[in-house]
Amino acid sequence: MKTEFTPQHLADPDTAASEAELRRCVRCGFCNATCPTQVLLGDERDSPRGRIYLIKDMLENQRAPTAETVTHIDRCLSCLACVSTCPSGVNYTRLIDHARAYIEQRYDRPLIDRVRRRFLAWVMPNPTRFRLAMGLARLAKPFAPLFGKGPLRAMLALTSWRSARCAPSAEVYPSPKPPRARVALLQGCAEPALRPEIRAATLRLLNRMGVEVVLARDEVCCGSLSHHMGFEEDALAAARRNVDIWSAQRDLDAIVVTVSGCGTTIKDYGWMLRNDPVYAERAATVSAKALDVSELIDRYGLPEISNPQALTVAYHSACSLQHGQQIKDLPAHLLEKAGFTVRRPAEAHLCCGSAGTYNILQPQIAGQLRDRKLANLDHLAPDVIAAGNIGCLIQLNRKEIPVIHTVQLLDWASGGPNPLDTRNA
Repeated sequence: MKTEFTPQHLADPDTAASEAELRRCVRCGFCNATCPTQVLLGDERDSPRGRIYLIKDMLENQRAPTAETVTHIDRCLSCLACVSTCPSGVNYTRLIDHARAYIEQRYDRPLIDRVRRRFLAWVMPNPTRFRLAMGLARLAKPFAPLFGKGPLRAMLALTSWRSARCAPSAEVYPSPKPPRARVALLQGCAEPALRPEIRAATLRLLNRMGVEVVLARDEVCCGSLSHHMGFEEDALAAARRNVDIWSAQRDLDAIVVTVSGCGTTIKDYGWMLRNDPVYAERAATVSAKALDVSELIDRYGLPEISNPQALTVAYHSACSLQHGQQIKDLPAHLLEKAGFTVRRPAEAHLCCGSAGTYNILQPQIAGQLRDRKLANLDHLAPDVIAAGNIGCLIQLNRKEIPVIHTVQLLDWASGGPNPLDTRNA
């Protein structure tokens, strides 16, 4: 794609990086076929190629974002299916992240929209605030029909999941046998408030593998939610805080993440802080050590499978895992090694509609994607649905078929408690 940025514009490192990605695009349109919003809406402006044109026009001419441009950028899920599809290697992540930060700096959103987005960025990254908000939302849930079909009603719908107070945690969980590795486990924000049993299963499984686990004191949100809403300074501040915390830990072999959306962001810390002379090198080291929990299990091997289960598992591959981190088959293969029968749905590349705060801010599109995903999963007639991202677990939750984290099934098969037993929930 031909670009006409001025030398003055290209002096900005973010603009220079975006210009390089724009020039890689050959406008082939392969990305359009795998973009969820293009598939649903059929509007070129709601496709990666269309958004790239909008971003190019906005950045190249240093235009103030229009309401139309903001609408189509906001509708992007950041699922990154386009990144997996692109034959030219366009890193769409760089473009959409830059566009969102640019919009946040230069676009005057309606007051209610500004308040809503800032509220989410204040509440969701903090487990204490998040638990309180969920408790208040449960009280308001009977009145949900009064709120129409907008973001507030979508937020109330999430209260079908209970919030839980995390039990006091030790700082170090030693392996009962000589340790093969020492890792820090990201403690997370929404996951421990909604499903603390995921952390418990992870600790048991990793210890069983001979891995010593550290829960780093003063660790904060990874910054993902702020990053994807364009609050770049908030996201960078969180990244710097975590780089400080993890860099101070001795002899870490890895930083392990059970929320794939967080893992995608932490693996990008090196890029996010590349222009910071104080943090660039350490951030790159942190990113290099970041692993999804499935990667760590594969590296050191599953423990002995002492409790195999004859269950059919529908594996839902979170977008942030298969597209953001390019981990496509590994979790399913681990489940198969543990004795489960694993099936994968049609349209596995399409997002379920969770996408961080997307199911709150864009509830209609998110609802259509959820229903499409559930129909494809139901067709497999599974006993359980497994995924590696708390957002997906919330989005796909129903009473009919349990939806649990992949690591919980692996823990069960190797001697842990039954995650399908509500007494363990």
